Amino acid sequence: MHIILSFFVNVIAILITSYILPGIHLKSFFTALLVAVVLGLINTLLRPILFILTLPINILTLGLFSFIIMGFCVYLAHWIIPGFGINNFWWAILFAIIVAFINWLFRAIFFPAKP
Repeated sequence: MHIILSFFVNVIAILITSYILPGIHLKSFFTALLVAVVLGLINTLLRPILFILTLPINILTLGLFSFIIMGFCVYLAHWIIPGFGINNFWWAILFAIIVAFINWLFRAIFFPAKP
C-alpha cells in the first residue's frame, strides 16, 4: 500500500512541477503516470551505476554533480516518453530538484517517521 501511495505522490509532484515550470510540457495525466514509472525505473536501475561511475567528480564537487546526474535521468525520460517535453537540460535539472523537494515535503507531511 505504501508503494502505491508513494507512486501517486510522485505523480502529483510531477504534475505540480510541470505546471510551475514553463520549460516542462506534459500532454496528459496518463503521460504523468508514464513519466513516474519511467523515472522510477531509471532511478532504480541506472542512477546508482551513474553515481558510482562519477564518484570522483562527485567528491570533488562536494556532491553537486548529483544534480547533473538527476537532470540526466530526467532528460533520458524525456527522450523515451512521447508527450513529455523539456526545453533544455537546465529545465531538466530544475525539474528533478523541484520534484525531489515536493516528494520530500509530501512524505514528511503524510508519511511521518515512526519513533
